[in-house]
Amino acid sequence: MRAKNQRLTLVLLALAAIGVAALLALSAMKDQAAFFYAPSDVQREGLPLGRAVRLGGMVEAGSVKRAADGVTVHFVVTDGRATTPVTFAGIVPDLFRERSGVVAEGQFQSTGSFIATNLLAKHDEKYMPPELAGKMHETTTLAR
Repeated sequence: MRAKNQRLTLVLLALAAIGVAALLALSAMKDQAAFFYAPSDVQREGLPLGRAVRLGGMVEAGSVKRAADGVTVHFVVTDGRATTPVTFAGIVPDLFRERSGVVAEGQFQSTGSFIATNLLAKHDEKYMPPELAGKMHETTTLAR
């Protein structure tokens, strides 16, 4: 076998190995991917049952109800066009409140409700940590 043929064979084997590795990575990621839905998407497309998804929107005003166990929270997520009831058992983020953005990770139930395993509270673009809020308006002058 000539050197030119050996190089060609090695290049083809390397490309095949990269292709197989890419296919394996994609198939592994397919199982871990979480799709994002808004309540109106669910209403229009139907419930994506049996897979992990993210539900995003605003927490509807007056909908947050805490259960007697102190851990379970029931609330409604809305996007202005549709609503979805959500149940979460765990510690809610500090920024979680009514009329604020939320992304809930979990699964839809056949009843149309959503069981969240994780909550991500969103804040607006004007958010500033309390430590910096007062310092932004401080002015310093240099002594001459």
